Amino acid sequence: MSTPPTIVVVGHGMVGQRFLEALADRGVTAKARIVVLCEEPRPAYDRVQLTSYFSGRTPDDLALGEPGFMEQHGIELYLDDPATAVDRQARTVTARSGRSFSYDTLVLATGSYPFVPPVPGKDAEGCFVYRTIEDLLAIEAYAKTARTGAVVGGGLLGLEAAGALSGLGLATHVVEFAPRLMPVQVDEGGGAALLRTIEGMGLTVHTGVGTQAVTTDDAGAVNGMSLSDGSTLETDMVVFSAGVRPRDQLARDCGLSVGERGGIAVDEQCRTSDPAVFAIGECAMAVDGRVYGLVAPGYEMAETVAETITGTLAEAFPGAAETANRAFTGADMSTKLKLLGVDVASFGDAHGHAEGCLDVTYSDSRSGVYKKLVVSPDGALLGGVLVGDADAYAMLRPLTGSVPPVAPEQLIAPAGSGQVTLGPSALPDDAVVCNCHNVTKGQVTACSTMPEVKKCTKAGTGCGSCVKLIGQLLPQTGDKGLCGCFPHTRSELYEIVRTLRITSYAELLDSHGREAARGGDGCEVCKPTVGSILASLSSGYILDGEQAALQDTNDHFLANMQRNGSYSIVPRIPGGEVTPEKLIVIGEVARDFGLYTKITGGQRIDLFGARVDQLPLIWTRLVDAGFESGHAYGKALRTVKSCVGQTWCRYGVQDSVRMAIDLELRYRGLRAPHKLKSAVSGCARECAEAQSKDFGVIATANGWNLYVGGNGGATPRHADLLAQDLSDAELVRLIDRFLMFYIRTADRLERTSTWLERLEGGLDHLRDVVVHDSLGICDQLEALMAAHVSGYRDEWAETINDPERLSRFVSFVNAPDAPDPSVRFVPERDQMKPDLTVLTLEGTRAG
Repeated sequence: MSTPPTIVVVGHGMVGQRFLEALADRGVTAKARIVVLCEEPRPAYDRVQLTSYFSGRTPDDLALGEPGFMEQHGIELYLDDPATAVDRQARTVTARSGRSFSYDTLVLATGSYPFVPPVPGKDAEGCFVYRTIEDLLAIEAYAKTARTGAVVGGGLLGLEAAGALSGLGLATHVVEFAPRLMPVQVDEGGGAALLRTIEGMGLTVHTGVGTQAVTTDDAGAVNGMSLSDGSTLETDMVVFSAGVRPRDQLARDCGLSVGERGGIAVDEQCRTSDPAVFAIGECAMAVDGRVYGLVAPGYEMAETVAETITGTLAEAFPGAAETANRAFTGADMSTKLKLLGVDVASFGDAHGHAEGCLDVTYSDSRSGVYKKLVVSPDGALLGGVLVGDADAYAMLRPLTGSVPPVAPEQLIAPAGSGQVTLGPSALPDDAVVCNCHNVTKGQVTACSTMPEVKKCTKAGTGCGSCVKLIGQLLPQTGDKGLCGCFPHTRSELYEIVRTLRITSYAELLDSHGREAARGGDGCEVCKPTVGSILASLSSGYILDGEQAALQDTNDHFLANMQRNGSYSIVPRIPGGEVTPEKLIVIGEVARDFGLYTKITGGQRIDLFGARVDQLPLIWTRLVDAGFESGHAYGKALRTVKSCVGQTWCRYGVQDSVRMAIDLELRYRGLRAPHKLKSAVSGCARECAEAQSKDFGVIATANGWNLYVGGNGGATPRHADLLAQDLSDAELVRLIDRFLMFYIRTADRLERTSTWLERLEGGLDHLRDVVVHDSLGICDQLEALMAAHVSGYRDEWAETINDPERLSRFVSFVNAPDAPDPSVRFVPERDQMKPDLTVLTLEGTRAG
């Protein structure tokens, strides 16, 4: 061709962007003019992760495509300028701006639009849909003046919208016309499990009822809803998320064939009734008569059209015609996602429509777990539903259609009850492990690292449900990086941060993260790990600036979250020694705030049942009485336990209480890869159980013996003797060195016991390093500890004296004075305990 062909793409969503990438992969962008008309004011972004905006991700974080992709491939992108008309005879497309573009090939990727039931009041002030970033920005702004919100629709997007409203601090209702939540994906049992869990989070669910009308006040703003069962619902805003409809009006207007129930009719190559026009994604009705509302089928359509176009333009692309036989005849509707913190998955024939099929189910209403597998009479796996625990999804879905190597009931049984976990070897090479991008096990195993997999196959870049399985398929001896974001271990990252004086996670990710991760927002593995490293090196307030976003729930609120959403308070009591005055304050606080009190095994008093908004009030009184944070919420030193020592005990040979207090005050607030526990015993009788601690001290007639690497718990380990008969100064110096060497070299969430067993050379090497200074680093280790000791500031004392920091401690950001109604208690043994009929999951509170 003398003149390059022109391909016009109408729509620039996830599927439209995938189509452009597919053209680029086949070299089409270098030999054709590509024009893209985008209705939204921003380029394509990840709509699957839309709700993550409310957890801190920015619109830029959600953007799809590599930076500079359009410029690199010469693609003309027109934002905020949708197509308004197509002239098929003249082969032109007219945009809203008045621009007109001639085309040789037209690809419609117009997606879908939210369905809003035709009820009175649907357009009132305070009514929204949940579809675009602009929708979310509008919802966020309006929620600042609202206290209650209602979501119409209990499907995928409806529950995501409900989670967003709840996260914005609104008392939230979900109205679903079907008799259960997520009726398309889960069955009755799965819907019941999901309902119990979501109601346990404080959301109110109305199933089996429809919306009759949205009512308004005199100013025309939403103030309630009328439901089909005759009841009414007071609400300040309404979000419609009752499904989507294909955006096919442009096709209808230009005379293309559409389905009876909507959707642009296409053949196996996704070609419309006009050979020069294709349709992909949610606007298209496939040959099986379905309109697919998931991104994975859209991606497959995009690949099909890209390959078909490449073959059609064979004159411009010699040899391409041989690849033009790809067809789209249907798609896997399997889904796995996390809704309001709850794992939900369905795959294959989830509802058991196949003739003669059988169900194998497991249900635990106490924990909100429901699992069902559908099998054929000969034992082949046909599908399944997983609610509350979907870890097995990645392995089960690829086995659909085959007979599993073990009985189905063993695949869903609870741990310890005959459960069998299949390994990656159970999958054939042609098993699809990434549904979003149709990537097989064989394609994954041809790669060596996660970044290579993402770059070469795009697996793991969609919904993310396959990432864990992909990690298991990759060589386990090659990449020892902390996670997919960093090629370095935790100890290597520690040295990088320390040596280069890096002060932020973003700086570390951009300078030392894997290429595929740079510019992103990291993952749940590396963010708290790097947060711990930064805290251990800076001694700064851990919730200032970027650091706050790196913390888990406990550190985020400087308190231990309990199962019902309340928090516990553990003031530090060094050595277990406490004055009557301080005991009185603890008693008064527990009485005045209605807290459950308990003396812990580590000689501390734990106060349970505080709401998040009560934490500053409680700590103000405790700090005024001389208490400070016990760091029970952090990966830090918890306590140094002690016996009463020679002061009181007739067997004691040293003052164990004094030493325990000195050590606890020295190492308080020290952030580490895992929690740290210690103890000091005043004699060899070992009443403080020092040899079961990360570092333990036992008195001798000549001083102190130091033991390291012990722990209790499920796999107890006796500590090893590191040094004997130490003076006070020698003991402190060796503990300084030991702790800082551990912090520098241990892996994420690795206790000292596991670290010591993994350490090459074991105890002998540790003794060489910290006692004999074989590596010449002991001066550095001591200096790092000295910096921590001199820079220590009590986190709660810092918090209660700063109004800005105090602002985070509310149950609802938009109603700071309102307590969380889902935190409920019942009396028992003259105290209160959580109401166990209410299950509140971590991560649904403000912040």
